[in-house]
Amino acid sequence: MKKKVIRVSAVPESLYTLLDGQLKFLSKYYEVIALSSKSKLLEDLAKKEDIKRTIGINIERRISLFKDIQSLIKLILVFRKEKPAMVHSITPKAGLLSMLAAKFSNVPVRVHTFTGLVFPTSTGLKRKILILTDKLTCWAATDIIPEGEGVMNDLEKFKITSKPLKIIANGNVNGINTSYFKIRDERKVTNNRFTFCFIGRLVGDKGINELVTAFVNLYKLRPNIELVLVGPFEKELDPIHPEVEHLIFNHPAIKFKGFQKDVRPFLANADVFVFPSYREGFPNVVLQAGAMGLPSIVTDINGSNEIISDGVNGKIIPSKDADALLHMMRHFVDHPLEVEQMASDARDLIVKRYEQHIVWEALLAEYQKLLN
Repeated sequence: MKKKVIRVSAVPESLYTLLDGQLKFLSKYYEVIALSSKSKLLEDLAKKEDIKRTIGINIERRISLFKDIQSLIKLILVFRKEKPAMVHSITPKAGLLSMLAAKFSNVPVRVHTFTGLVFPTSTGLKRKILILTDKLTCWAATDIIPEGEGVMNDLEKFKITSKPLKIIANGNVNGINTSYFKIRDERKVTNNRFTFCFIGRLVGDKGINELVTAFVNLYKLRPNIELVLVGPFEKELDPIHPEVEHLIFNHPAIKFKGFQKDVRPFLANADVFVFPSYREGFPNVVLQAGAMGLPSIVTDINGSNEIISDGVNGKIIPSKDADALLHMMRHFVDHPLEVEQMASDARDLIVKRYEQHIVWEALLAEYQKLLN
């Protein structure tokens, strides 16, 4: 009989997107159950990953004491009923609640993957609360996986835990399917404009305010450019500035595409990927862009600065600096041969370090070690 493993996230989008294909791979060896907030996407996840069971328990992403206690109790009841050999969580709130619930339910192996840390970019009381919750998560977990070197360094620097930390393979939670994300023959066929592309949530922490501001100012100098934005707004969590949102919908050279299940056509039709995020664990979208032969402009943050070698497959700039972003975007427009050279090196770097099966096999080996 296969050992039971419950994978947990606050929202099913995290399991559906971040772990694409991974649950199906692990199901060859374990009875994998996906647990996340109730939604149609959780049902879609079961079909896509070919897993037999999912469990819907609503988990708030924000701090909500009453709802969090309700979720914690429900998780404890589920874990005591299911008696899994392992609970493995991703995302902050799911990690806190599921690790506590698993500890209180005597689940023998409790693993949390830190895909990014929020507290380094927070201040005041919020920062203290976030540090406390991360410490609680680590206290309740038996094993802790930082997604990359930067995340591991922050966990150690801020003394979040004294437990051993282990990065899987070369970092990243899922690796990249380089057969799915590959350079396309039909790349760049729609127009003669120099195209910048961003993929991700359109929120403040992703640097959208700086990106749109820099682009609009560059457009005044180089009108042969366009910016394609792929992703949803999250106004209830981290809204962008109202004037920036207005520009997104009204500027003639900004193309808003919303959430897309398949982002490859947008990467195929871009010249440069731009990702000015404030904080990350190990961003999948930068891997995807690189696998499709795109150089990237990224900020000097965890994950991004591990994927991008400055001047080789992209450029690294300071975070929260619209002027630096404007300067670098103009540099890319004005130096097409340099962009072409970086593009030619982009895919090889990703394939060698982050091919998906490298990560999956390393994770399987870690599971086998922990569960045996």
